[in-house]
Formats: sequence, C-alpha cells, structure tokens
Amino acid sequence: MSITTLEFENLLNKSVHFQNEIIDLLSLSTFDQSKRIVTSRVMCEISLEHAISFTVLLTSDCFTSAICLIRLQYESLVRSIWCLYAALDASIEIISNELTIESENKANKLPMLGDMLKQIEGKAPQHLLEKLLEIKHYSWKPSSSFIHAGLHARNRHSEGYPLGLLEQVLKNSNGMLAMVAQMFIILTGVPQMMERIHKLYKGYADCFPVSKD
Repeated sequence: MSITTLEFENLLNKSVHFQNEIIDLLSLSTFDQSKRIVTSRVMCEISLEHAISFTVLLTSDCFTSAICLIRLQYESLVRSIWCLYAALDASIEIISNELTIESENKANKLPMLGDMLKQIEGKAPQHLLEKLLEIKHYSWKPSSSFIHAGLHARNRHSEGYPLGLLEQVLKNSNGMLAMVAQMFIILTGVPQMMERIHKLYKGYADCFPVSKD
C-alpha cells in the first residue's frame, strides 16, 4: 500500500517527537565513568546526532545526503555496542586517546565493522545482534551506493524519491534510534529502567519497520 504525502508528513512529525524522547535520555547518568562505558555512550550520542541530522535533511528535501547518514548512524551504533561488550581494553584505550597523528594511526588499525559484528556475537544481547545483522543484510549494498555516488544515488537523485522509499528509510532510522535508547538504559546499569523503552516502543509502534523475519 502506497503512502500519501500527508501520511509521510505525519510520520516525520511523529519521528521527531520520538527523537525528542530519546534526547531526554541524555540526562541519565552512566553506571560509572570507566573509559569503556564513556566511549560506548559517546558512540550512542553520535548515532543519535546522525538520526537528528537525517530528519533535518529530509525536511529540507536533501534526500540523497539524508540517506547517506543512515549508514553513519548504523556504524556508530555498532561501534557503541562493540565498545561495551567486545572491544579489548587496548582498543578502548586507543579510542579514548587524545587526537594526534600517532593515535590516529593506531585507530586506523582497529577492527572493521564486519569484524566488530563477529566479535559482538555471543557477548552482546542476542536481540541487538540480530537486529544489527538484519539491517546490514538488507541495506548495506544500497547504502554503499548512496555513499559512493553509485547507481542508487544517481537514479534517485535524477528520477526522484518515492515516498515509500523515504518511509522505509525513516522507519529504519527510528529502529536504530530505538536501539540507541536501549543502550542508554543499559549504560545506566539499572535494568528496571528498560520499562521506559518498552513504553516508547508501544507509543511509537507505527514509526518502526516491520521485521522481515
């Protein structure tokens, strides 16, 4: 079923409200100030910033640039989960270093995204890993095309963006943002607070993608 312009505008407005709910989570304190937890939190904040920037670009009709940000939102989310559950202490130390030529060279040798996903397996909550793998399976090649000005970017920019595509991408962004929200709660060390996320899922259920299982 195709989506109308009014339905898409309503989805976009509700998505912004959802983002504001996640922004409120920034006031939560982390379990401690260890480099591992702080680094994971920073990566969550970066992913949130990409999600916000994505909707700003959508409202400005900058669709090609907006879709490129989905990949950045995903990669920072993966790194947040990897930092918390799977990264070696030495890797956390490298990421936490001040920015210098030496630290940059060391950071360039950190695991690539595919390796991070493998290292997360069996360490992070299974439902988070499954969602990350599902997103990668369905969106990796198209997102690469947009980032590298490939066929997808050329075609959509020239021919236009169907509302159905924009709806799908917006819901994917919201789905990743919901995972960021879970991470914010996990990083507090207070699992009882996860009920707050469950309420958000129910309240914004129509803003998320339907699982392809």
